[in-house]
Amino acid sequence: MITWSIHAKVGHFGNVTAGSVHLHHYLWGILLVVVVAFLGLVERAPTWRTWMGLAFGVGLALIVDELALLIDLKDVYWSGAGGVSIAVALVLIGAAGGLLALTKAPGKDDDPTNAGTSRRP
Repeated sequence: MITWSIHAKVGHFGNVTAGSVHLHHYLWGILLVVVVAFLGLVERAPTWRTWMGLAFGVGLALIVDELALLIDLKDVYWSGAGGVSIAVALVLIGAAGGLLALTKAPGKDDDPTNAGTSRRP
């Protein structure tokens, strides 16, 4: 919605620039992933890991959203190629989500020997 409002000149949103250079949001995604990578090296607390996972996902989504721009080095977001870029992003996000769902670690109440049964009355 923010990207559309900037493109349609609706609301108070605008492009972020440094001088005359437009800063695309994949830059913020790369910076966020780098910060999370650094924190992953120095911080081991379980509560931090949850927040780092969330921040990594947000950063990765910002990068994947502009995948076509990174590959072609052209801003094709509002052209036909932009639709392909969005479709690729959705497929990548869906595949990553599917893989995460398949690799769910068993919880403390899960019994690996009795899959599908519950010990609760």
